[in-house]
Amino acid sequence: MAIVQTTEGTIEGLERDGAGWFSGGGAHHAFLGIPFAAPAARFHAPAPPVPWEGVRPAQAFEKSAPQGDHPILGFASSTPRDEDCLYLNVYTPAPDAARRPVLFWIHGGGYTHGAGSELLYDGGPLAVRGDVVVVTIHYRLGALGFADFEGVIPGARRNVGLLDMVRALEWTRDNIAAFGGDPSNVTIFGESAGASAVGALLATTPARGLFAKAILQSGSGRATPQADAVKIREALLKQLGIESSDAAAILDRPWEEIVSAQHGIGMRYGPVIDADVLPEPPMEAIAAGRSAPVPVLIGTNRDEVKLFNATSRDRHITDEDLPVAVRRDLPRLSEEEAGRLIEVYRASRTSRGLPTANVDIFDAITTDQRFRMNAQHLALSTRQHGRDAFVYLFTWESPARHGAFGSCHALEMPFVFGTLWAPTQDRFAGSGPEAEALSLRMMDSWLAFALSANPSHEGVGEWPPFEAETRPTMILGPQVALERDPFSEERVAVEAFV
Repeated sequence: MAIVQTTEGTIEGLERDGAGWFSGGGAHHAFLGIPFAAPAARFHAPAPPVPWEGVRPAQAFEKSAPQGDHPILGFASSTPRDEDCLYLNVYTPAPDAARRPVLFWIHGGGYTHGAGSELLYDGGPLAVRGDVVVVTIHYRLGALGFADFEGVIPGARRNVGLLDMVRALEWTRDNIAAFGGDPSNVTIFGESAGASAVGALLATTPARGLFAKAILQSGSGRATPQADAVKIREALLKQLGIESSDAAAILDRPWEEIVSAQHGIGMRYGPVIDADVLPEPPMEAIAAGRSAPVPVLIGTNRDEVKLFNATSRDRHITDEDLPVAVRRDLPRLSEEEAGRLIEVYRASRTSRGLPTANVDIFDAITTDQRFRMNAQHLALSTRQHGRDAFVYLFTWESPARHGAFGSCHALEMPFVFGTLWAPTQDRFAGSGPEAEALSLRMMDSWLAFALSANPSHEGVGEWPPFEAETRPTMILGPQVALERDPFSEERVAVEAFV
């Protein structure tokens, strides 16, 4: 067993041999369920962990943040849930003095679900293949992580979920050298809400200096204005039957009731604009050059919204309904402009041999509106202020539901982590030599970026930084190749209305 001394005490991890992995299998060490903060009071900022005596076992995952179940398989945590949830996991080739690059993972799940302990995020394959250290974290979710009770409940703070991430980064700075990692070379990376959190951390004042690079997968950073956060808080209290004047009564409610209530009001949780933590919306901070001055790797999946739409609706959209649906997402469009936009996408998809049913056209437009355009704007803003940004487009298609998911949201994760072997991934992501080859190429690009701030390597070729004139984009799918401004006709048609 591996023994490591942390700032709070000694821990004992696991030695793992990697048997059964499709790639990157090899001996490494895993330290699971390490506290990076003390058990936090509800709605209060996290504090450093409580020191312990003797040797603390770090050989099993700890509890994940409170959350409900979810209809999409794998969206919710599969481990026990509790408010005592501020733990992280470290995967390293060896706890020595090597000072390896560090990859710090922030899981997605809409800021309401998920956990860093899911097998999909096993850091072993990346650690072994790239000789890096991987950290995966839990953080408080939903109302318990992002409801705004500052000034309403004594001692409460906004953005405690975001502050959990900062506290985990501080723990990493102070301890990762003992695991063989380099605290001056930390790359934060995340997917979906995790990528949005990465975008927020780029603009978060207390996070400045705690990371050197950032990777955003299918997300770019969003934040809630305080006025909207107040509306969410009041709706939550009403759902719980608590008067605004007696808001502190929420401290006595079981977390299960709060989680149920947050889903009942149907509002989105996430970071809130706050003078001390998040002074302005992340995209505005990045555009103005007031974000962390770090290089960025960012990308999206070709058919992001199919993950949600294919599981929640009738697959049929009539010719009459399609422009109405498009204008609902893009209200600046006139009826005539909506028709022209639809035809541009239909011609583009036809020329590429992609599905062109009304539902597919709607999904393509919505994916660009919600994901791809934001990613390109973030990349261009980053480049404008003298920092490199690299852009990818993931095009591998899921075999699930007879192809209905296409290249959907979350599909790239087992390729990035080298965890195609994780439960259900053979059905969702696929398997076999072609999938494994793509995974190795993607792993090597993420690893190269963590090492040198450039994702180029022999398996993908030269990957130049993004810029407005040619928009070089690495296509990651059955074919891996650099393309200049892929789907350019769609981009030109939609970006004026986003």
